[in-house]
Parts: sequence; C-alpha cells; structure tokens
Amino acid sequence: MPVDFRVLGDVEVHVDGRLVDVGHARQRCVLVLLLINANRGVTIDQLIERAWGEHAPQRARGALYTYLARLRRALVAADDVSIDRRSSGYVLTVDPMAVDLHRFRRLVERARAADDGEAAAALLEGALGLWRGEAFATLDTPWLNNVRDTLDQERLAAELDRNDLQLRFGHHAALLSRLSARADTDPFDERLAGQLMLALYRSGRPAEALRHYQRIRLRLADELGTDPSPRLQQLHRQMLQADPVLDLVVATEAAGQPPVTPVPHQLPPPERHFIGRMGALQALTNLLDEAARQDGAMAVSAIDGTAGIGKSTFALYGAHQMAHRFPDGQLYVDLRGFDPSGLALDPAEALREFLEGLGVPVQRIPADLDARAALYRSLLTGKRVLILLDNARDTEQVRALLPSAPGCAVLVTSRRQLSGLVAGHGAQLLTLDVFTPAEAKALLADRLGPGRIAAEPRAVEEIITRCARLPLALAVVAARAVAHPSFPLAAFSGELQHVGERLNAFAGPDLAGGVRAVLSWSYRRLSPDAARLFRLLGLHPGPDIAIGAAASLTGASSGQVRPLLAELAHAHLLVEYKPGRYTFHDLLRAFAMEQAHSHERDADRRAATDRLLDYYLTSAAAVVKILYPGELLIWALTSAPATPGHTALNRTAAREWLEAEGPNLVAVWFQAAGHGWTRHMIGLTDVVARYLDSKASTTSVRVERAGEPATEEAGALTALGLILWRRGELGRANECLRQGLARSRQVGDQTIEAWALTGLGGVCRRQNHHHWAAEYLNQALVLSRQIGNSTIESMVLHELGTWPNAGPA
Repeated sequence: MPVDFRVLGDVEVHVDGRLVDVGHARQRCVLVLLLINANRGVTIDQLIERAWGEHAPQRARGALYTYLARLRRALVAADDVSIDRRSSGYVLTVDPMAVDLHRFRRLVERARAADDGEAAAALLEGALGLWRGEAFATLDTPWLNNVRDTLDQERLAAELDRNDLQLRFGHHAALLSRLSARADTDPFDERLAGQLMLALYRSGRPAEALRHYQRIRLRLADELGTDPSPRLQQLHRQMLQADPVLDLVVATEAAGQPPVTPVPHQLPPPERHFIGRMGALQALTNLLDEAARQDGAMAVSAIDGTAGIGKSTFALYGAHQMAHRFPDGQLYVDLRGFDPSGLALDPAEALREFLEGLGVPVQRIPADLDARAALYRSLLTGKRVLILLDNARDTEQVRALLPSAPGCAVLVTSRRQLSGLVAGHGAQLLTLDVFTPAEAKALLADRLGPGRIAAEPRAVEEIITRCARLPLALAVVAARAVAHPSFPLAAFSGELQHVGERLNAFAGPDLAGGVRAVLSWSYRRLSPDAARLFRLLGLHPGPDIAIGAAASLTGASSGQVRPLLAELAHAHLLVEYKPGRYTFHDLLRAFAMEQAHSHERDADRRAATDRLLDYYLTSAAAVVKILYPGELLIWALTSAPATPGHTALNRTAAREWLEAEGPNLVAVWFQAAGHGWTRHMIGLTDVVARYLDSKASTTSVRVERAGEPATEEAGALTALGLILWRRGELGRANECLRQGLARSRQVGDQTIEAWALTGLGGVCRRQNHHHWAAEYLNQALVLSRQIGNSTIESMVLHELGTWPNAGPA
C-alpha cells in the first residue's frame, strides 16, 4: 500500500490514505531521525544521542530496540518500506519522494534549475505547500531543534525566491498578506522588507511602503547599530522619485501587453488535528472527478450541519487537499451568515474582496452588485479556481458569488440545508453529523496520546457521551486535558457531569446540553477577571475586537487586559487570529452573551456598552480629524468622550484603523440605532459613511423598525438619513429624514427633530430645491438655538454660510 511520511508539521504517517499510529513522542523522534537520513545508516549511538540528548537513561538502548520493533509493526502494510540493521547502522529504506521533507528539497532544486520563471514559481509554490506548521512539531531534542532551525532557513529562502518570481510576474496583490505576516516574524530580513515594500507600492499604497522602510531603518539602527543595505536604500530612493521602473503593471500596459493576473491563495491554514470524515472527503473527490468527466463542468458542494459540527474545519481541510487541482488559485470568504449581531456579509462586499484578490484595482471595482458579479465571472472564464464560501446564511447570499465558468469548484458551508443550490446549480448536498464514537475517540487520542486514552477507557467514554460527540466540545475538553497532563481523565469527566444546561438556540437538545456543559466547565476555570472579560466580550456586536476596544468594555487599561485575553486564548475560548485582534466561534459568542445576561446587572451591561461606544467615538474623532482636516464634519463639532480611544498618528495609521475597524463601526452603528444610543449613532454617522464609500460599498444600510420604541426609531431613521446624505443617496436620504422628522415630532424629541431638519436642508440643497432647503435649514437653526445645541447650530450655519442665496431668516 502507498505510504506518505509527513514531518513538515505534526509527524504523521499515512498508509493507503489512512493515518497510522506511530507511537508516543520519543518513538516518533526515532522515526524522524531515520526519515531525515532515509536510505542511509544511523548508528545506535547516534540514534540515542539525537533522540535523548545528553540525558539518555541507562536503559536507552533497550528502549530504542523496542521502539524500532514497534515501528516495523506499524509500517508492515506500507509498500517498499523497511527498517533494517546493517553494518552502517539502522536504515529506513523508502522512496525519498514518499517523505515530504525530501520532496520539498527536490522541488526547490528543480525550481532553481528551471529556465521558465512561471514554472519555477509553480514548483516553489508546490514545495511550500507541503509545510503544515513547524517541522517535527511537538518534538523537542537539541539535535532535532538544530535541524528544525536549518529547515526554517531553507523554507524562508524558498519563500523569498517564490516572492521574487511572483513580483516579477505582477502577483503583488496576492502576495501582500503573506509578506505582511512573514515580516512580523522576520523583522530584520531586508530582502523580505524590500519585497513587502514593492508589493505595497505596486498595490497603490506607496505611503505604507515608505513607512515600512522607516520602521526597518529605525529597528536596524536601534538594535543592531547598522543602516539598511545599499539595495534597500536604492529601492527607497526609487519610491521617493516614483521611478516608473518599479511599476510593473503600468509598464506592461504601456507596452501594449496585458497585465499579469495574480494567482490568489486566500485559504486560511487548515486545522492541524483533522480527524475522520473520510466518507465526506471521498464524496468531495467523487464530485470533482465527475465534473472532470463532464468536460470540466462547475462543481458545487453545499456542506451543512449544526453549529460546532466542524463544517469550516472540514471544508478547509478538503479545500487544501484538492487545491492542486486548481492551478489558477483559491478564493475564500467568511460570509458571517449566523453572526449574533445579525450583520451577515453583503454579497457585494464579498465580491469586492474577490476582485481585489484577482488583481482588480480598487478604483476599477464597480459599485453595483450585478456589475461586480459580471466582472468576477468574466475574470474566472477559462480558469480553474476553487472558491470556499464559509458560513452562508442562505442560497440568496451565495448566488451572486457563483462563477459561471466550467472548471471552477465551489464549497459552501451553512447551518441550513441550501436546497436552492441543488435546483438552480446542481449542487451536491453534504450533511455533517456528530462524530462516530470511533472518530470522537480518535480525536482525543490524537491530542492526548493513545497511551493516556488506553489507560482510562471508562473516563474516555463518559467524556465522549457528555460532549455529545460534537467536535467543538471535544476540542475544548482536549485542550484543558493537554494543559494538565498529570490530571486523570476521570477528573475531567466528573466535572462535566455536574453541568446540565442547554444551548438550545444553536442545536437540538441532545447536542446543546453537551456543548453548554463543556463551555460552562471551561469558563468556570477562568480567573475572575478573565471570566468577566469573556462575558463582556459577548456584548461586542462586531466580527472581531482589538485590545483597546476590549479594554473599554471592562474599564481597564490595555496593559491590564492583555494577559486576560491571553488567558482566554490559552483556554480556547478566544482566538488571536491576527496580532492584537481577537474573535471567537458563534457558539462561544452566544455562551458569552448568556453569561453576561446571567451574571452582569442591566446597569453594568449598559455601562460597558456605553464605554465601548465611547471608545469607538473617540477613535473615530482622531481618525476623521486626520483624514478630513479641511471639511466640516459632525465629529469636528462634537466633543469626544472622555474614554481613551485609538490614537492615529498620521494619515496612514488613520486609514489602517478605518480599514480594520470599518466592519465593527457599522455593527456598532446598528447597535446604537437599535438600542437608543442616539448620541453615538449621530456621532458615528460621518465615519461610517466614509468607510462605506472607501470600500465602494453597495451594502444595504437599513434599520429594523419592528418593535422599536418610537424615540429610538426616530433617531435611527434620522441617523440613517444623514449617512445616506453623506453618501450621495439623496432619494433614500430624503425618505428616511422625512420619516425621522415625523416620528421625532410625534414623541417630542427636539434634538432629533433638529438633526432631521438639518439633514433635509442639506439634501434639498443638493437636489436644487432651494426654497425647501432654506425653509428646513432656518427651522433647524431656530430650534437648535432654542434647545442650546451648538453642534447642530454650527452645522446649519456652515450649510447656510457656503450657500450665499440662503441666509438666516
């Protein structure tokens, strides 16, 4: 049977596609030592020294013989693999191409010998794709650590070679995220810094490129006492002079040649510990095979199942497994279909992300949804691209994101069964259920080790039963057990027994009980401060949260909150998916919200939310004052709250903050609109409108009116009208402001009435309805002076002052 040895990540052996148990860490060490020296002899003394280091036990030789015997038995079914003792020592005989380490090195050699740059780039991409994490992950001996360091350098060199080639062919947009991530881990690598600068420059972001140069220049001076290399200094000078040599895309277009289209690689890393689902994986393979037999017809798989069942994990793993079939790239988007905030990603926004990944400049992306979809489908014509649409709300959210070209494949995950994709697009429905008992046990064995599982079979069965075989619940329990290797598993199963509540909103009663039991159990092990932070994080409406925003929820400083966030991440109750930015699974968010409502008083929850909104208001003030210094904005007239916010030091930092926090600002605006925070809602109007405009957004901004108190509805409609006015959607703005005006007069809220009149005056002025504009603005001026609102008065005077024919009445 064919064998696949994997050491560039967790050590794994697959025989005929099935994972083989090759023992505990020391035994895996011995296997890795033999694989590194495949087909070459390694003496007994070398094996002992390299597996144990200087502290080998007295009976190390006997233990080594035992490990070798076990490895022979584990590999007995593998074709052409043997472990033999020869005069040169022990030899593992194997085809080197069956070992990912040797395959990696061979592909790199072929790439560096290739005459064709595109072929070389493809070979390097294939080589780097073999890496799944740190080499020999979890194995720790001095000799292996030295080999790991050497391999890290080989991997970095291959990445840099690949980057140079992709930059040469114009793939800078697709490289940006990789280069930024790598630059964070290798801050002194000047070749890498130059590549990131060039990618930023060619992506229309020269200011960021120059800023990165200054960062590395200061870092080299402060920590090493040196200047940047002459080559990096020259690149910096060329950027300052806007040297056309650097602008590859412009140069090729000027020469009458079409620009090179980047190859996107947007898939997030796969789960390191993937277990089971072999039948579902085979179904995906069969789907692609059938599409290939039909002259490359488009393949669509709709993967559904309850929350926490592992849909995203499965889809990502499957996508990585089949990525080699799609040489033109992979696209990925999280559609946030079941976000507790209710703010699913608009299909137009998803298309914008895809078009940027396919190399379309931002200024050339159409504003209209249908136009974006048409451009997207045109770009994919004749290409083989894999698209993963994660966490879809319904078929309608997905429809515009489906390509029309044969040869592409689409994986869609959702908690709902997307039957509409079957009728309209011939999709394959694939429903994931809870793990089988064997799969659940395999997950625990993979993370805890087979020996620990075998020692307490009854406790293992109880854990599996109380977790309802739900992958998320099992993963949380396993994480705690890994953190406490000396604890018996019976202790964990016993703790779970005493928690019997249910998360019925997310799953059926059988599943929900196990999920809440596990989460409650893990939550109770937190320190008091970390538990409170976890509860309050459930009040945040956006898709992710930065450290400063998290600090505002608690009223603490960023320095006090950092270790609490680290504690939550260590407990697998939070994920730091980017440096300084955190998110969590929908089930965890729902659990945090439940705990907040159970353990925080109404007044405390409102105070936390008020601090959070103040944080965003303060931060928005800093940003808009830098980005729009010459314009009269609502924020320029409103004093910022006392709550500390983000400090933007320059225009680049301000743009970066707006880009990162834009989705949160929209979510916060909706929260303020729906729960009576009129001051925050009005104050955020300008920055939300600017963010939506900067993304060429067609997002449908609306207010859900059913059941809202009249005053809150009046404020929401008025603020929405102001946003639409800022965005130039004058017809919709007029409608919302008129409704807001009518409702504000019904409830007697003169502040909202004055804002509505101001907005109506501005809208009518831009529609050239001068009589009505003057009427509304003069009413607003009189009312603002009556109630003593200088902010509105200043806004009205600005409108009247820049319009000579309409002075105050």
